[in-house]
Amino acid sequence: MERTKSLKTLTSQQKGSLLAFIAVIFITPDSLFIRLSNVDTWGLVFYRGIIPFFSVFLGMLLIYKLNFFKILFASGYPGLIYVATFSITNITFVVSIQNTNVANTLVMIATAPMISAILGAIFLKEPPDKKTWISIIITFLAIIYIFSDSFKLGNFYGDILGFITAIGLAVGAVTIRYAKFKNLVPAAVVGKLFVAIFALFFIESFVLENNDLIIVPLMCILCVAIPFVLVTIAPRFIPAEEVNLFFLLETIIGPIWVWLIIKEQPSIETLYGGIIIITTIAIHSYLKLRNS
Repeated sequence: MERTKSLKTLTSQQKGSLLAFIAVIFITPDSLFIRLSNVDTWGLVFYRGIIPFFSVFLGMLLIYKLNFFKILFASGYPGLIYVATFSITNITFVVSIQNTNVANTLVMIATAPMISAILGAIFLKEPPDKKTWISIIITFLAIIYIFSDSFKLGNFYGDILGFITAIGLAVGAVTIRYAKFKNLVPAAVVGKLFVAIFALFFIESFVLENNDLIIVPLMCILCVAIPFVLVTIAPRFIPAEEVNLFFLLETIIGPIWVWLIIKEQPSIETLYGGIIIITTIAIHSYLKLRNS
């Protein structure tokens, strides 16, 4: 009872921050699991779509029963946009990880808060202040620096998909913020189904063998199903760019997991560019919270 009361007394800021923080903690080993898996790229995309779809869909049917479909159709155009962006980012993330260093992908994703700020100014009439514009410029200069290294190493395809993932996350977060009085979790569930259906056209094998029998389901539940529900709810309480700021934790912790377990090291350009991006966004976040 006391826990329930304490949760009810949380402010919107605290609720949103707590949801986003828990989601990112679950996400941090995701890149490592992708690296450890021996399943082909489209096999991973398929299982990361179908397993979370069924687990969350069945859970929501127990909670909402047939109201699930009523909530889904009530989401309207924001729901359609969220289905599209959610599906695209789920695909581009996995393909990016498989075609570049984990650190490169996660550094690209770290730019999502700045992209959210730009989109928020355009669509939500929430214009960024001077500090935010300076942060945006520094962030994108750092991205160009990382991309210059990608051309030399042949990682450009993976890096550009990582950046597309960041754009998709930003669009999704702004969409949720715009439709904050609508429940878009059912739309995210449908997005997972679309991911699995799309992967069917490219998948080479459905077979899971040896460690993949544990790694793939564990990844799909802990690193995909649980976080996507929390991340979909969080922007209803706090601005989109603040939700995306929590993904900085994944940018820091994700490559550490990969380095500790499989010794994958990022390039010097990625390290320097990543430090610039993370530091810029962290300082921007601190200044914004201090002045709020």
